Amino acid sequence: MVEFSGRLKQAIDARGVTVTELARGMGVTYQAVKRVLDGLSKSFSAENNAKAAAFLRVSPDWLATGLGAMELALPEPMEIDLENNPDYPSIRRVRFKLSAGVTGFGVDPIDEEDNPLAFRKDWYERRGFKPKDLLATTVSNGSMEPGLYDGDTVIVNTAQTQPKDGVVFAVNYEGEMVIKRLIRDDGQWWLSSDNPDQRRYPRKVCHEGVKLIGEVVHKQSERI
Repeated sequence: MVEFSGRLKQAIDARGVTVTELARGMGVTYQAVKRVLDGLSKSFSAENNAKAAAFLRVSPDWLATGLGAMELALPEPMEIDLENNPDYPSIRRVRFKLSAGVTGFGVDPIDEEDNPLAFRKDWYERRGFKPKDLLATTVSNGSMEPGLYDGDTVIVNTAQTQPKDGVVFAVNYEGEMVIKRLIRDDGQWWLSSDNPDQRRYPRKVCHEGVKLIGEVVHKQSERI
């Protein structure tokens, strides 16, 4: 059977890490790991064996004894039924139906494979959100790049319509739904774009007819 030092070297090589990186990940000195690799120490303590196995993503039993497989067994994927599941409250994907100068709004559901969105119940609880107040919609232009791209999904908290300086909101601007950052400047509220091309996307003053639909509280994007 391969000695402990041989198994440790095998795991280090498999993960492509250095002895220094392993030592740092375990919280021990370089010399402590090197002594084991050189056979000057027979093995790690049980605690350090567990730390090394966790860092190298290998079975701690295999590392300690050589028994079993090196790779950790992955749990079987579990299918979760999201329909009317109280542990995963859902958020509808919608298109907003707006009228200029009107505070209220209507919505049309979007028929997509991943509609609605769902999050664990504790995701809402940690943030103080109520699922019924949240709606998901799609960003429709590049005015908020690089933070938000055309086609990204944002979640809007319709319970939060109090203006906040520097915060992104979904806004009813003359009957059109826009995603803009609210800025307080010179005693006025402005709708500002994050895109640096300010000639193409100039900021606009929030006149009396501009209505806040809700604060943007989450985004999903395929842009990396």
